[in-house]
Amino acid sequence: MKGVVYKSTGSWYTVKSQQGDFYECRIKGKFRIGGIKSTNPVAVGDIVEFQVETKGDETVGIISRIEERENYIIRKSVNLSKQTHIIAANIDIAFLLITLNNPPTFTTFIDRFLVTAEAYHIEAVLLFNKIDTYNEDELLEIKFLAALYRNIGYECIGISAKTGKNTDKVKAMMANKVSMFSGHSGVGKSTLINYIEKGLNLKTSEISEQHQQGQHTTTFAEMFDLSFGAQIIDTPGIKGFGVVEMEKEELGDYFPEFFKLKEHCKFNNCLHLEEPQCAIKEALEKEEIAWSRYKSYLQIMEGEEESYRKDTYN
Repeated sequence: MKGVVYKSTGSWYTVKSQQGDFYECRIKGKFRIGGIKSTNPVAVGDIVEFQVETKGDETVGIISRIEERENYIIRKSVNLSKQTHIIAANIDIAFLLITLNNPPTFTTFIDRFLVTAEAYHIEAVLLFNKIDTYNEDELLEIKFLAALYRNIGYECIGISAKTGKNTDKVKAMMANKVSMFSGHSGVGKSTLINYIEKGLNLKTSEISEQHQQGQHTTTFAEMFDLSFGAQIIDTPGIKGFGVVEMEKEELGDYFPEFFKLKEHCKFNNCLHLEEPQCAIKEALEKEEIAWSRYKSYLQIMEGEEESYRKDTYN
């Protein structure tokens, strides 16, 4: 039988068959030693082949094969730096929820997410949440940040998951697609999904006042069928986003504003570092490219871990 993985808890996988039935499945042992360095060889959104076995009163599915993925979002595992974690697979559109504070989302995190989406040909949309809670200065900062990414070519929408502001725009973009919501814990992913699909009632939690970080209410990725012909993958809150599987020579291609200019660099293999007559460095000096983007580029290029508290928007 064929089906789609709707939920992954690490050892068990909930698979929806083509006939619409759900099965609790395990994976064959060989998946664990098949050269896959990922902490989760099977991800939510994967199309799999499985067989059903009945032992007494128990019916268990055994996943025997994963179909080739169209795309996936992947990051370094937090505590296992040599391993990776596939967040979700076969995604049509990825929404990144961003909050200015409570908790803060920095440009380094946004850029790493966007680079990964670009590398795997996934449409990315930035949702600036909690706009009902910001004062005038904070709203100006959000507008500045949204303008920065809009100029690059990304769709940016200011929303409130609590009041529903502009959630109709998000819903329209989700129709007939597999969407993924991502972001730090506490940015409002589950609240937004609950507003869009009233009957789901996903668990939400308050922000930790001491650390301005969200509590992890979603502990594993899970897909849901929505009433308007869409699927949504809700993902656990991500603290950091380690970029993986990219060569230094191709990194600049995943920054669209760099890619547009690279043909004007003196050297066709320019890494935009110390090379003379680099079009990207010249655009930086003219403030045609944001310094925050170039800082993110350097950080990824040098293999640095994300810096959570040293970010600037200029």
